[in-house]
Amino acid sequence: MKENYKNQEKVYEAEVLQSSTIDENIIIKILIKAGRTIAKPAIEVLEMAIDPYTPAQVRVSLMAALAYLIMPFDLFPDFMPLVGFSDDFVALTAVLSIWSKYMTPSIRARAERKLNKLFPFY
Repeated sequence: MKENYKNQEKVYEAEVLQSSTIDENIIIKILIKAGRTIAKPAIEVLEMAIDPYTPAQVRVSLMAALAYLIMPFDLFPDFMPLVGFSDDFVALTAVLSIWSKYMTPSIRARAERKLNKLFPFY
């Protein structure tokens, strides 16, 4: 009985990990639709979140800001012209300003390279 419980727990953990992964294509589509102005802080937030030197509590708030970006319904839904991504922009820039002391030149450079790949004609 105890062995069976351990096996079920492991399966459950694997299911949670698999269901919590975010499809990178969704993020890319949202960023392209939002434009370079919104994509820049989003990519900087992402790069700071995956940087190994960023503290865990900082990563949590950065990932929350990114989750807000991909939510289909938020303060101003993204399909609304002109204002759709304004709340996302405010959330991303706010979290960047709060944690700006963790922004390094290498994080900024990685973000800029990715931004230039998404928007090669700027």
